[in-house]
Amino acid sequence: MSDTATTQDLDSRLEKHRTELTGYCYRMLGSAFEAEDAVQDTMVRAWRSFDKFEGRSSLRSWLYRIATNVCLDMLNAGNRRARPMDLSEATPVSQAKLNSRPEVTWLEPVPDGRVLPSVVDPAETAVERETIRLAFVAALQHLPPKQRAVLILREVLAWKASEVAELLETTVASVNSALQRARATIAESQPASTDASDPLDEEQKALLERYVAAFEGYDMKALTALLHEDATLSMPPYDLWLRGHDDIVGWMLGVGEVCRGSRLLPTVANGTPAFAHYHPTPDGDGYTPWALMVIEIEEGKVRGISSFLDTERWFPLFDLPARLGKDGSPA
Repeated sequence: MSDTATTQDLDSRLEKHRTELTGYCYRMLGSAFEAEDAVQDTMVRAWRSFDKFEGRSSLRSWLYRIATNVCLDMLNAGNRRARPMDLSEATPVSQAKLNSRPEVTWLEPVPDGRVLPSVVDPAETAVERETIRLAFVAALQHLPPKQRAVLILREVLAWKASEVAELLETTVASVNSALQRARATIAESQPASTDASDPLDEEQKALLERYVAAFEGYDMKALTALLHEDATLSMPPYDLWLRGHDDIVGWMLGVGEVCRGSRLLPTVANGTPAFAHYHPTPDGDGYTPWALMVIEIEEGKVRGISSFLDTERWFPLFDLPARLGKDGSPA
């Protein structure tokens, strides 16, 4: 076999693991961009040291070992990604101020296609979606890095304790102890269980259609009818977040009034429904990006709205149009 053929074969073998590795690194790091950087670093390290790969474990296990070490190195800086509600109490709308924090502060959204490999088993798909939800990934950030790796490998990826022990170069007893502590911490943070995106669910589809109609029509009565009483609204990179109908409506009819006349384009993020939010242009000739809006649904109503405002980062990542025309269609 020629060197070119060997190179192409190795490329193919490594690349088929890229999506699942990105999902693993995203759960570890809480950042879509850092996850992709970590996987790229993993692939480069694997390429450079492939001649040392002895085949005593599978290629997949070996890649996870490299990816884990890359993530642990990145987490040594001590950064912990968070949601606004992890950093402060809800702010009454009467006291609301927009204070931005550095980008490295925030848990980031991620497109499903970047982190969810295609699997046949519906149960596996459900677990994959459940464990990339914003609330769950935020809860993972409370764990020390090695506990985080143990929990993801054991609970999400269903590795055996012996396999995790070999990957982390530790004992099965140590892995089991770390898992027990990690489970206790996750239980304390109680990440809310929200509904996954399901285009075949007629009830969810109807709810989202009503949400779009209420938001685009700026009908606050119709909008609040779709929200839980203690629904939340957050807007990274600002640390402000609001809870409850009165404060959310107060914001929407105050500072948020700039959103009147917006258009929403459906997408999916973190296993849940999402929208690309576009504002009308000053000349009325179309609509320009404003936010990536991630919607969390529970028991038939909206539990949380997370509007990520850095559209220069999110819209290209999600392959969203850079502009909508006058009629609201991609321009």
